[in-house]
This record gives sequence, C-alpha cells and structure tokens, in this order.
Amino acid sequence: MGGYVIQSVWKIETKRGGSLKILIIGGTRFFGIHMVNELVAKGHDITIATRGRAADKFGNKVKRIILDRTDETSMKNALRNRHYDVVIDKIAYCSNDIKYVMEAVDCDKYIYMSSTAVYEPLHINTMESDFNGVSQKLVWCNREAFPYEGVKRQAEYALWQIYSDKNWIAVRYPFVIGKDDYTKRLLYYVEHTMKSIPMNIDNLDDQIGFIRSDEAGKFMAFLVDKDLRGAVNGSSKGTISIKEIIEYVESRTGTKAIIDNSGKDAPYNGVTEYSINTEKAEAIGFQFSALQDWIYNLLDYYIQSVV
Repeated sequence: MGGYVIQSVWKIETKRGGSLKILIIGGTRFFGIHMVNELVAKGHDITIATRGRAADKFGNKVKRIILDRTDETSMKNALRNRHYDVVIDKIAYCSNDIKYVMEAVDCDKYIYMSSTAVYEPLHINTMESDFNGVSQKLVWCNREAFPYEGVKRQAEYALWQIYSDKNWIAVRYPFVIGKDDYTKRLLYYVEHTMKSIPMNIDNLDDQIGFIRSDEAGKFMAFLVDKDLRGAVNGSSKGTISIKEIIEYVESRTGTKAIIDNSGKDAPYNGVTEYSINTEKAEAIGFQFSALQDWIYNLLDYYIQSVV
C-alpha cells in the first residue's frame, strides 16, 4: 500500500445513462440536503436511510428505508439482500458505526463523512498523509467512548486497519458553515459582538479554515463516480481569524465586542491555527471557492438576522 496511503485502483462505471444506485445514511439536514439535491439533479437513483423520525422535503425524488444507525441488528435487517453502487454515510461517528455498515451492506464504494478533527494536531497546510490510520490502536467503541475527535479517529482506524481491502473514501472537512448552519457557532460571535455580551476567546488571532455548506454537499456528490480511494480533504481556500470576523462585525454595526475571561467560552475555543491542503481534491477536478469571496456575505446575513 506504500505506507498508509491507499492508491487509487478502483473505478465505478456509471450505467443507465450515467445513473448510480446510491444509498445515503442520513443526509436529511444541513449540507446533506445540498448533497442529496445535487445527486438527484444528476439523475442518480437515491435511497435515504434514517430513523424515520423527521420529515424531509425530497418528496418522490428519493426512496426511503428505516433503520437505527447505532444498532447492528437493525442495520443488517434493513440492508440484507440489497446492493448499491455507492453508500454515503453521513452519520457514522465511531468504529462500531463503521463495522455495522461494512458488515451489513453490499456496495461497490463507501464514502464516509469524516472530519479534519482527526488530525493531531491541525496545522498550516494540513495534508491527508498527516493522519496515520494504520499504526494507531483501534478500539471498537460506541459514540460515547471518547470526545468527538477521538471517536472520529477510531472510525478511520477501522477503515484503514480492518477494511483496507474495501473501496472507500473518507472525506475530511473543517467547520462547515452557511445560512443553514444549525450549530449557530459563527452566529455566536456576531450576536455577542453586536449585543456587547462578554466572550471568552482563547484563539483570537489564529487563522482557521471553513467550508460552505452547499459546497460541502456538492463535493460529496462529486465523489460518487470518481476514481479515488482513501482520505481526501475538502475546504474553502484561505483562512480567517476570529479577530477579523469580530472586527468586520464591529465595522458594519458600530458596536464593540467585549472579550473577557468572565464571558462564556466561545464555540471555536481550543482550535489552533491551521489551513487545509486540498490539492488531492483539485487533482481530480474539484475547485473549492475562496473563503474571502463569501464569508463576509454570510456575516452580513447573520448581522441582519440579529437586527
């Protein structure tokens, strides 16, 4: 395998006029919606698998099956005797999640929604090869076993160590933001600045990366028929600091941020300076947007929402 870099040796041939039979586990909120819409627009045969607890807006454009992603028996029962060209797993977090799907589903390609949180640590120009998924200790665990970054690493350890013979892609994104961002983490800085609510910020000057939600969905959809195997980064080009974000909000609103240890911890605290290298994605034809081209429009949207 050449260290722990899996070479690109698998290829899915599209059929039925370019249509693929695709199962999406999750995909009914945030950038998963953009992904499904993109795949539907391209004419693929889409099935979404969820717990069935929330309605989606896809109508008759997709098929649906019900399963419990965290239950091994449920996964096997729901996916038995089904074949898919591609499985996109938006909601796998831990090594057991990987095992349950790999042991249950029959597919030609598996795309796992990983995270740049797997890198130890993130740094300027973080590349896919900076994460060693082969020689670290794999622990079969559930989602509660470790913090977020820990369980996401364990999920990748399972792929690299146990399922290295399978055709899989692990997509690593930094913070995903957009008008539809349910986490409201970026909104925190806008609202607290405008209302002069004290914030405890420990990384004010550090440059950090983001990806826009619609682009995150489009890149996942882009990968379904690409000749790629292993890990791939996705990120908007460029970075921005929390200080730059706050100063922009101050300049647009005439308000003044209060940065003080007495304030509530800011949501991006603990994140050290980094940028994400996307040369691997670009080499297969995907071009990410420049962060500076859209981040200020998004901040304007949040400013207006606070007003």
